[in-house]
Amino acid sequence: MHLNETRAWNRFYAPGTPIDIEPVTGSLSDLLDERCAQWADRDAISFFGRTVTYRELGERVARVAQGLSDLGVRAGDRVALIMPNAPQHVIAFYAVLRLGAIVIEHNPLYTRDELETQFRDHGASIVIAWDKVVATLQSLPADLGIRTIVAVDVTRAMPFGTRLALQLPIAKARESRAKLTEPTTGTVAFAALERSQPLPASHPRPRRDDIACLQYTSGTTGVPKGAMISHGNLWANARQGAAWMPDFTRGEGSIYGLLPMFHSFGVLLSVIYSVETGSRAVLFPTFDPELVSQAAKRFPPTFIPAVPPMFDRLARVARDGKLDLSQVVYAISGAMTLTPAIVKRWEDLAGSMLNEGYGLTETSPVALANPFSDARRIGAIGIPFPSTDIRVVDPENPTEQVALGEVGELLIGGPQVFQGYWNRPEETAATLLDGGWLRTGDLVVQDEDGFVTVVDRKKELIITGGFNVSPSEVERVINAVPGVAECAVVGVPRGGGAEVVTAAVILEPGATFDEGAARAAARDHLAEFKRPSTYLVWEELPKSLIGKVLRRRVRDALIADRRAVRAIAEDDE
Repeated sequence: MHLNETRAWNRFYAPGTPIDIEPVTGSLSDLLDERCAQWADRDAISFFGRTVTYRELGERVARVAQGLSDLGVRAGDRVALIMPNAPQHVIAFYAVLRLGAIVIEHNPLYTRDELETQFRDHGASIVIAWDKVVATLQSLPADLGIRTIVAVDVTRAMPFGTRLALQLPIAKARESRAKLTEPTTGTVAFAALERSQPLPASHPRPRRDDIACLQYTSGTTGVPKGAMISHGNLWANARQGAAWMPDFTRGEGSIYGLLPMFHSFGVLLSVIYSVETGSRAVLFPTFDPELVSQAAKRFPPTFIPAVPPMFDRLARVARDGKLDLSQVVYAISGAMTLTPAIVKRWEDLAGSMLNEGYGLTETSPVALANPFSDARRIGAIGIPFPSTDIRVVDPENPTEQVALGEVGELLIGGPQVFQGYWNRPEETAATLLDGGWLRTGDLVVQDEDGFVTVVDRKKELIITGGFNVSPSEVERVINAVPGVAECAVVGVPRGGGAEVVTAAVILEPGATFDEGAARAAARDHLAEFKRPSTYLVWEELPKSLIGKVLRRRVRDALIADRRAVRAIAEDDE
């Protein structure tokens, strides 16, 4: 019998971690109601020191749900959320779900073009948005059908003195591109919704298999796709996470919400796992070690989910004596490779394990992780979560498993596997195989103990700052710059598991490269993390026999050219 059919890797689980979780039978609305009754007087959220109890959270969700119902939101409707991390974000999330509607998360730093692309796909007519992006939303084409914008002033959730003193770095970035206009017809204040009467308890409730979220992810085509994730998918993944960390006491502790909630990792940990475990979610609108240090004085972190660069910066702050990590019980890293140097730096200071996990938007998002036991293996992505099955198969024939130690494509099965792509049946069929197996597109090796190591990405996504960047999307912008004949966009490693977005440009005959124009086009059409840091002019690009640009060879050539790598690193600083 094959290792993956016996789940023999479970012998490496931390003591107390089960092979299977208790199956989910309800919705995330049921989860919230249960925890609000169970831990009514305990803190659910802290934001700059101002707290919200579970009782208050439940009451505010019920009021906003009624306010949204009065605006015409019904079961199955899509409601877009565009906010930084803040209490209103959590409240809006659960209020939308309570009506049986579908949450669609958006990065608040997206450009007008990026938002338009996604709105044309999902068709949301109601938007709950940070007031700093209202002007951008008002500039979108009328044919998108946006009916109402609910404007959120996140400073209302802060202590009064903090409201006056604080200028969010994220706000500065947005204000430099779009000046806020006065609210127009069709714009209401989120605070007004919070003054609504509570939604009656008798209002129809969502069910486990209903879609809770559309999380957008870019495939190799560069076209964003909405991954349909159900209530059951998300609650199951939260239960799996709780099982993975058995020493995290329910009803206690502080989870640090450093990851943005528009990211699938942030949604799970800050919005759902925190409620599943009855924890206090300490929210940060942007990653700032100084804000973390201030928050830790009142609510020391007990669980920190983040990406490697965040752990590296926090460890350096702790080394300087400005942050106490002694009460951290668990720390888990995702989205990019975790290096041994970062692990050592963290564990020397925190006294707790820092382990790497692995997942995709399509797995809600976590599927494998290193166990919190002496068996963990730095450099590997770990072993499957409870109730999770994997196969390593021939990429050209996914029904055939490869032998242990051989390279193959990773398939994942489990209650966290998504329901498919919104309005994309062909791509859904290509990704979800018979039996519910998800094709990850990642090439891996599994050893005799069940531990998995990523060898390569079949998809050519670039990972920078924990976010995925589609090369095709960036190339379309650069190719439109006058004088550019074509380009190849790749990620060049810069250390710490991150990559630098780099463009190799081919010019039209007789043309000269206007780098300023290229950077201006990127600023107009791409979020900051997607913009190339470096532009290199080449004479030709490597191509296949059918004329397809071979990005992998471009990347390899840049890595092999030490001078180019140094120049890229300098440009990125």
